[in-house]
Amino acid sequence: MSDATLQGQAARPAAPHAERRIGSESPLVQVLLIAVSLAFLALFLLLPLVSVFVEAGARGWVAYREAVTEPDAVAAIRLTLLVAAIAVPFNLVVGVAAAWAIAKFEFRGKNLLVSLIDLPFSVSPVISGLVYVLLFGAQGYLGPWLKANDIEIIFALPGLVLATVFVTFPFVARELIPHMQALGSTDEEAALTLGASPWRVFFAITLPNVKWSLFYGVLLCNARAMGEFGAVAVVSGKIRGLTNTMPLHVEILYNEYMSAAAFAVASLLAGLALVTLALKSLLEWRYGDAIAAARHH
Repeated sequence: MSDATLQGQAARPAAPHAERRIGSESPLVQVLLIAVSLAFLALFLLLPLVSVFVEAGARGWVAYREAVTEPDAVAAIRLTLLVAAIAVPFNLVVGVAAAWAIAKFEFRGKNLLVSLIDLPFSVSPVISGLVYVLLFGAQGYLGPWLKANDIEIIFALPGLVLATVFVTFPFVARELIPHMQALGSTDEEAALTLGASPWRVFFAITLPNVKWSLFYGVLLCNARAMGEFGAVAVVSGKIRGLTNTMPLHVEILYNEYMSAAAFAVASLLAGLALVTLALKSLLEWRYGDAIAAARHH
């Protein structure tokens, strides 16, 4: 092809359809897409959530209060909050450390560490619970030694915490890693050059820069910790009043045909999820510019 031909093609105006951009579809297409999205959300998310609260209050306030204040339910609520109170801070510390190592350093085995962080996303929670039973159960590898030293892990609080830590570990690290990588190390290196200690650099520069990503990771981690069922069900033994968390208590009540009580306890879990969502939305509304700047730094 000659140079004149190429110049002639370059001089031609672009075809009308080449100037169309995303978002310029016809109003009918836009309305259909929005309608399909809203219908899906209403059918598969909003309707089940509303049904939980409707069924929970179907027998009145007195029945609802009795269902959520009876001893087994109170024990399940306390245990759920206790497990989350232990697992979330642990994952916060370890997740920050892992994200820092991956984002700031180059070392052999880095890709393996990233893969291990993602492992809980690909492994069924039930499988992870079975692994802990294999390790710490009465017939497990460490079972005889634990029994000889009067240490209980399976069917006790430590087992619940271990299972919850495993399934919730990726949330904090996965929120922080891309943000830390995008920020780079320029600010930290400048502070170190000026004589600041590594700890001061971390708390004065790194942590404030990633605080919103850290907050989102903690929110997701906490929500999953309180709602985890599969892994906790395997290691808990489902002992009423002792090792039952709220999701396990809901299942037991439902299996015993106590649907009103089951929905009452389930409404507490749903309420915790809504509080988490409301808190997230409130902070986005109040500090929207700061959050957007942090995400796109």
